[in-house]
Amino acid sequence: MTPPRIFPLGDTALVCEASPPATLDCQQRMWALADAARLWPHVVEVVPGMNNLTLVFDPLQAGQADLEKQLKSAWDAVSLVDVGSAEIEIPVHYGGTDGPDLTSLAKQLGLSVDELVKRHTKAEYIVFFLGFQPGFAYLGGLDPSLHAPRRAEPRVEVPAGSVGIGGEQTGIYPAVSPGGWQLLGRTDLLLFDPARNPPTLMQPGDRVRFTALEVLA
Repeated sequence: MTPPRIFPLGDTALVCEASPPATLDCQQRMWALADAARLWPHVVEVVPGMNNLTLVFDPLQAGQADLEKQLKSAWDAVSLVDVGSAEIEIPVHYGGTDGPDLTSLAKQLGLSVDELVKRHTKAEYIVFFLGFQPGFAYLGGLDPSLHAPRRAEPRVEVPAGSVGIGGEQTGIYPAVSPGGWQLLGRTDLLLFDPARNPPTLMQPGDRVRFTALEVLA
């Protein structure tokens, strides 16, 4: 694997960024690197992302140059973290008012609505990382035939539980928010609950499958 690019983010953080595309092997290496870095002295916070990791440190106790060398060495030395054992099923109401972009996206991709749903539910997805809002899981493993650009005009309000496609990713909006992903449907599951431990339904490395409760064209 090509060595990552490591660069400063202000005076108190370093970013370790791998070259695209985002792959499971790369994410596993980032998870392993994060596990290692959390044990280093003077590291305040470690934030894994898509193809990257941000390390926040105490500048009075550690220097950027030394931490950069440590990151480079750790990248070469880490053993890949196994994919998580949790398997999560997401029941989805596809189409209709729950999936307002399903029909138009199917036409755009040259597929029938049923075929699009079939391909979306056939794959097993891996949670690459959580971001954007609490509980929003970016899922790797989307069928390349379903890759689609985000909407030209983002919606001001996307309902909680909406399942969408944005580029090479599929994911679920845990809460009402603006958003530009193509909406296929909606799940009734609660993705984020502060009273739950852990509060997020999905964790990095979890395996996810979608199932169709109904399909409305």
